[in-house]
Amino acid sequence: MKDYLFKPLFFLFFILLIILLSAPIMTMLFSISPELIRYITDNKEIMQSIIFTFKASMYSTLIGLVFAIPTAYILARYNFFGKNIIESIIDIPVMIPHSAAGIALLSIYGSKFLLGKIFKIFGIEFMDSIYGIILGMFFVSFTFLVNSIKEGFKKIDPHLEYVSQNLGASKFYTFRKITLPLAASDILTGIIMMWARGLSEFGAIVILAYHPMTAPVMIYEKFTSFGLKYSKPIAVTMIYASMIIFALLRYIQYKFKKNKED
Repeated sequence: MKDYLFKPLFFLFFILLIILLSAPIMTMLFSISPELIRYITDNKEIMQSIIFTFKASMYSTLIGLVFAIPTAYILARYNFFGKNIIESIIDIPVMIPHSAAGIALLSIYGSKFLLGKIFKIFGIEFMDSIYGIILGMFFVSFTFLVNSIKEGFKKIDPHLEYVSQNLGASKFYTFRKITLPLAASDILTGIIMMWARGLSEFGAIVILAYHPMTAPVMIYEKFTSFGLKYSKPIAVTMIYASMIIFALLRYIQYKFKKNKED
């Protein structure tokens, strides 16, 4: 192939991809109308479901952060027998169908099964509860958070930590003052990815906790019961809300990186 075709060909595929990805979203965004806005604002059920979905995903991400930071650090810094198996286990939830993930969660966290009975002692039930929704979001999205943080830790030269400790700093102080700040950008990226993935989760949640309804479940129910007319407003609102929030998060990430470079 001639060299002069290289750049035009690559740009052709680039433009086609942008069109394929943006066309459905743009169609939804520009379909907003005064009647649609009125229907959304008058329907408290829709707004409550969307707010609830964002909150549940946020709780899931915060819980994930507690587990992801130490897990990512161990995977980034230490070699041990079975490490590849552990990494594979962490990656499995993004590879299996999420309806299968829901069945798997139900089979162990259901009220009649082992972990479900244990948590029930403490008043926590996963079937048709916010706990089940958070669990479903956590299970399918944790991979993105831990892998992002792990790559952030890998970028940091271990000698920086050794020097700090040789100068008398404790491991906890070194981790808090050196390691975490240097990996902060990747941690923020992981948080954004996990939160975003949790927001969109449907398969695991619809099996484990159909109620209270998250926005994806409500979209499905409205579409199957009443068609496009009643499901579209929820989808449009969810798209707008997601775009605004994640644009803000990406801006914060950009400013953080810029300040770090300066």
